[in-house]
Amino acid sequence: PEITKDGYKVMKGIKPEKPLNAAIASIFAQSCSQCNDKVGDGTTTCSILTSSMIMEASKSIAAGNDRVGIKNGIQKAKDVILKEIASMSRTISLEKMDEVAQVAIISANGDKDIGNSIADSVKKVGKEGVITVEESKGSKELEVELTTGMQFDRGYLSPYFITNNEKMIVELDNPYLLITEKKLNIIQPLLPILEAVVKSGKPLVIIAEDIEGETLSTLVINKLRGGLKVA
Repeated sequence: PEITKDGYKVMKGIKPEKPLNAAIASIFAQSCSQCNDKVGDGTTTCSILTSSMIMEASKSIAAGNDRVGIKNGIQKAKDVILKEIASMSRTISLEKMDEVAQVAIISANGDKDIGNSIADSVKKVGKEGVITVEESKGSKELEVELTTGMQFDRGYLSPYFITNNEKMIVELDNPYLLITEKKLNIIQPLLPILEAVVKSGKPLVIIAEDIEGETLSTLVINKLRGGLKVA
């Protein structure tokens, strides 16, 4: 079991048996999910607002008011409220790390250690950096690890691509990048690209959903022959 007061996680765990209750829970889950996807927080507030809108709309309908009119009224009120919130909001500068830490501490349920660590991480990676959070395994200590460059949760497909046998890693300097979301299992479409890369003398890094069959074997053979620096 997981103890949490996060609105999104709570809603995901509610699964009513009655169809009507299940439909209502689904509305809550969708609103929390959209809120979580857009801003990463505020799902408890979102749940409270959704609950209030449903309850007040139900009272208004019971009093004989038109459903379409209520819907249009909610839409108009939303536009006014969002405009007002936008006028009150301001962008936090990374130069004011105390404000960044304050926001982080609130999101961390008041935990200053976690909040200050997040603020320190934001300062190190900047606006364009990416921060990921992982659950520690076996240790209760809070650790922050800084990785420069870009990192993928996948490595080389064949040990024949290794360039540093001592460290068992692939090291390529200033390579071309071939990025595709497709599986590469036919070599023919790649031949013009590979020929151009060989002529340039620069290495090539291929990032794809998968590389298999004749494509993988051709790349390995060319790598072993020394004609193509690839991984």
